[in-house]
Amino acid sequence: MYADPNLAAPRPTFVTHLECSATGEHYPADELHGLSRAGKPLLVRYDLDGVRTQWSRDSLVDRPASLWRYRELLPVRQAENIVSLGETTTPLIGLPRLAKTVGATEILVKDEGRLPTGSFKARGLCMAVSMAKELGVTRMAMPTNGNAGAALAAYCSRAGMESYVFCPADTPDVNVREIALQGAKTWRVNGLINDCGRIVGEGKEQMAWFDTSTLKEPYRIEGKKTMGLELAEQLGWDVPDVIFYPTGGGTGLIGMWKAFAELEAIGWLGQKRPRMVAVQATGCAPIVKAFEQGEEHAPLWENAQTVASGIRVPIAVGDFLILRAVRESGGFAIAVDDESIINAQQEAARSDGLLMGPEGAATLAAYRKSLAEGRIAKTDQVLLFNCGTALKYPMPAVDAALDRTKPIDYTALARA
Repeated sequence: MYADPNLAAPRPTFVTHLECSATGEHYPADELHGLSRAGKPLLVRYDLDGVRTQWSRDSLVDRPASLWRYRELLPVRQAENIVSLGETTTPLIGLPRLAKTVGATEILVKDEGRLPTGSFKARGLCMAVSMAKELGVTRMAMPTNGNAGAALAAYCSRAGMESYVFCPADTPDVNVREIALQGAKTWRVNGLINDCGRIVGEGKEQMAWFDTSTLKEPYRIEGKKTMGLELAEQLGWDVPDVIFYPTGGGTGLIGMWKAFAELEAIGWLGQKRPRMVAVQATGCAPIVKAFEQGEEHAPLWENAQTVASGIRVPIAVGDFLILRAVRESGGFAIAVDDESIINAQQEAARSDGLLMGPEGAATLAAYRKSLAEGRIAKTDQVLLFNCGTALKYPMPAVDAALDRTKPIDYTALARA
């Protein structure tokens, strides 16, 4: 039987404590926590001096390509508590034809659709469920626009835990069916993700479930930060000039910013940072509005609507952390409309053969808009995140048909 050494080998752990992202108050590690006493997300802190002296980049050479290769910078203490479905390293895919069209030097896409359950949500939820297992949790619940719920369901089933998932009523049907098929008790709710989140929060005491909502527990960030660890390694321990990130709850953007700081602290990365760009849809753009108005928090966005359901998050618990990372990096927040998202999705598929989900396509639309507005340069090395496979979303209908019993007009086929 194959045993992945990333999962089975004993390795040193360096977690020291948890820290309130707003007040800096410390909380003990190895205990179950939700939000801090200030109602803000908790961040995992490590003995980075210890990591620096006891962990070498050379050790990665012989480790299989999965996110668990970075265990020294991850929170799970005991290997037997790791819950894994094979979280492989995701590739960087160039868009050379599209880059040539716009006169750009290079456009790269990190294609997260290759992960288990088809999206980058697998990173955060494999870590959250692993830590829940380590801390004795047996029942988890969350609100979801689709992909996160699928990942929670899959990893909880893998760990032998119960999961409860609540979806907005218009969540894509394939997502809802996927969640239920993978073992979660699943409901549609006549509201948005924040309404589903209220149901989870209000049911904690009666249902004795752990609230796994975005940033309401400390460990999804740690899973998502592996995007930054992985990206830096793929680029030869460097970072791109600009990262365009589809932003709903923003866990990945926050996590990558944390990863870059930790890599610099252990001597694996220099001081260069990418400009972080938070991409939202015009129908749901609370982070963009707060950024443009110079605010630290983003108020609730009313009547949120967009084809990119994964970034339809009217209010984010970690809004100030998203905005902090964007501003510290010299980046910005930008919104694109649904028409631009759909056009970008078609362009990537037809030009370079890359099928992007609507959230990922939003980053391409934002890249084009940013170029046109002069916010980035054509010579910048740009990285876009395709956060999930487009195979989970409706695609354009194809109605063309041929009658095999009649003569075929082949000339007409070429004009189609």
